[in-house]
Amino acid sequence: MRFGLWMMRFGCAALALLLVAGAFAAETSKDNKVVKDGSVVSLQYTLSGEDGKTIESNKGKQPLTYTQGSHQIIPGLEKGIAGMKVGEEKRLKVKAQDAYGQVDPRGIQEVPKEKVPANGLKVGAVLMAGGPEGQTRPVTVKEIKEKTVVIDMNHPMAGKNLVFDVKVLDIQPSPPAQPPQASQPSAPPQPAKPAQAK
Repeated sequence: MRFGLWMMRFGCAALALLLVAGAFAAETSKDNKVVKDGSVVSLQYTLSGEDGKTIESNKGKQPLTYTQGSHQIIPGLEKGIAGMKVGEEKRLKVKAQDAYGQVDPRGIQEVPKEKVPANGLKVGAVLMAGGPEGQTRPVTVKEIKEKTVVIDMNHPMAGKNLVFDVKVLDIQPSPPAQPPQASQPSAPPQPAKPAQAK
């Protein structure tokens, strides 16, 4: 009788342990399908201004793929997507300071007219300018004067509050870090030779 009761208690304890382990495994796998730092996220989005006009969208095109927490997308969007699951949709309103920043007056400069290509000599033209380290960035022509052109080096969406309609299409765990390559050991130092007596 005691043996049977012990087996029944052991069986219940084992069953409880299996249930806890199963719940833990389910929680772990579910956690992999939530956007968190290090996740590789595939995203569908439509970007609009506060007026509701669509600025750009990748619906029906290649999804935007980025690594969460690596600052590859604007901060407000990255923060709003954290915790989302595959298939989840959300509308995110992102303030200018969490998007492309406020307009910096120092970014508005005059350049000699001859430095601007002929097809860029119209107000609203967006040109690509080279930075000091070889990077390129868009600049917008604000005004054309007699001998100079006023250009705005701020991002075209600086100072604007933005609205993103997003859908998480896929979440993958971050790829494992590659182990550092072993380098060839250097040759041991040669012992110093005694100085020859003259």
